[in-house]
Amino acid sequence: MRYEGKIYRPPSEHDAFILQATIGCSWNHCTYCDMYRQKRFRVRDLAQTLEDLSTATAVAGDRVAKIFVADGDALIMDLDHWLPILDAAREGFPRLKRVSCYAMASNVLEKGVRALTRLREAGLTRLYIGPESGDEATLKRIAKGATFADHVDAAAMAREAGMEMSVIALLGAGGTERSQVHAEETARLVTEMDPEFFAALTLTVVPSTPIAKLEAKGRFALPDRPRLLGELRTIVDLARPTDALFRTNHASNYLPLGGRIPRDRERIVSVIDAALSGQIPLRPERSRGL
Repeated sequence: MRYEGKIYRPPSEHDAFILQATIGCSWNHCTYCDMYRQKRFRVRDLAQTLEDLSTATAVAGDRVAKIFVADGDALIMDLDHWLPILDAAREGFPRLKRVSCYAMASNVLEKGVRALTRLREAGLTRLYIGPESGDEATLKRIAKGATFADHVDAAAMAREAGMEMSVIALLGAGGTERSQVHAEETARLVTEMDPEFFAALTLTVVPSTPIAKLEAKGRFALPDRPRLLGELRTIVDLARPTDALFRTNHASNYLPLGGRIPRDRERIVSVIDAALSGQIPLRPERSRGL
């Protein structure tokens, strides 16, 4: 397969075939993110992408059940690109159960319900959307490119189109200054977006990123571990999705958790409390990653 640079995917796509249909991220302004900064964004030539699909079909056509379409926000591709890819995927992988990709709220809104429905009917069934925070001030500071309302509207469109959503929050994104309001507003946003899946990651300040430069100037401070766990506790305690599978299984997190919210809320909160009191060990720094 032809891959350019490092490839990133959600933990739940660990067993998916990764198809790099776009290079980089069309937005690429988020202050905390270093994943795509070295890549000039472009949509790959469709013929090359279809060739990669053909190669994968020949090698593992009877084994692939999931496809994750990379890079950062592949949803931005026009339907003229998406539909041939999805058609070839359905034809080449008889066991295929889902196709997914990262998506920015702005790209969901630009597509609209009609185009999203067409994509879902063709096989794109899950979107990973990362608002990171529900706090408007934090959304501006991390340069997310969308507001609280934008994310709620995007979620409504995806739901109307029949797509599954996985919503991603970022512990520590508000810094010490806005830690509590970041957690409270993120819980409110999760409630309003009402996803089927919800995950929390923990911010890592990566050298050379804009947020690292703010930290060096004393304009941003990452909360310590107890406060990060406190944010997680607040989000789990206050979020009211209808029924969301919740995970903190990303390598950036200090405390791996799993369960359904609301069904398992009390159990998850009790585990966080046990970690805060020192009864449960946290993941050591050397074992954390991006």
